[in-house]
Amino acid sequence: MSQTQANSFPKLHNAMWPGLVGKGSPCAEPAIDLDTMLAHTARASVNGVRFDGVDLFLYDPHVNIDSTDDDLKRLAEKIAGHGFVVGSVVAPVWFDGSAMGTDAQRTNYLTAVRKACGIGSKLRKLGIRPYGVVRIDSACSPVDWARDPAAAQARIAQTFKEAAAIARDHGERLAAEGEICWGGMHSWRVMLDLLERVGEPATVGFQADMAHTLLYTLGENAVQDRILPTGYDWKDQAPLDAALHTLTKALRPWTIDFHVAQNDATVFGSGDHDHTGRHCLATDPNGKLDIVKHAGFWLRDESGALTKAFRHICWDGCMFPNAVMSDSKTWNDILAAMIKVREAHGWAE
Repeated sequence: MSQTQANSFPKLHNAMWPGLVGKGSPCAEPAIDLDTMLAHTARASVNGVRFDGVDLFLYDPHVNIDSTDDDLKRLAEKIAGHGFVVGSVVAPVWFDGSAMGTDAQRTNYLTAVRKACGIGSKLRKLGIRPYGVVRIDSACSPVDWARDPAAAQARIAQTFKEAAAIARDHGERLAAEGEICWGGMHSWRVMLDLLERVGEPATVGFQADMAHTLLYTLGENAVQDRILPTGYDWKDQAPLDAALHTLTKALRPWTIDFHVAQNDATVFGSGDHDHTGRHCLATDPNGKLDIVKHAGFWLRDESGALTKAFRHICWDGCMFPNAVMSDSKTWNDILAAMIKVREAHGWAE
């Protein structure tokens, strides 16, 4: 028997890229193909409520960035066959590309953005993608950025401006991923500065992931921008709430894409993916976030009103072990957490 849900928005999505990120390289677990990730997602059900859709990584072996129109039609039919739609898509900007690199690297970066926006636009026309953004990052490391922060920040901002023009031509928006492993995006203050330098709020915004943004409060890769006090006792939630209030007040107005997640306040890397905020299971006893309450810091404004800034939310389980991702309980627990977020901070249409 399906449970009646008071709120129909935001829609609930599962990310497909955890099947690829940190997988497939030497000493890493094998990649998980798209069909398997879709099947795991489709099997999840909590009192009759299922995921509404998926967010995609536009990279082999899931989705070739040079997919033909026929390829995309088949992809749309496959996803629709599970009763899903597509939301946000990730542009593969890292391969021979960098937003602060050489002219050739910047050209490669912008080419990836152009191709990703083209795919996103075509999926809209196919009727499978009613909402969502194209996700980007700087494709450079904090170490490289720190060699000349002023020049690096200016170059990334210029690349993002050029990417914004490409996105507008395709009717798309770009969401810059707030993650400590990306230069120019590794600190909440630096991220805010970058968005303001780009100055394209209608086209370029922020993608907040609760697991990653928690690391912002700890000053990982930017100790000068730490918000939580050094030696903070996690048993006292008041300082954490205050730190997240500071963080979300600054970045929420720019936020156009959102990942529900859990984090244990540690970093983690797998395969060839650099260390970043650890994604924990929704039920992890070491998780430091109150998922439902702290999601509200992003989903509601300073007055407590819903922002309704995006029509779907997504769970990102990057670098979960393959055995964890093959366990149906994993996805049911995640779905249950997301349902609670929607019940607390959603709306009906």
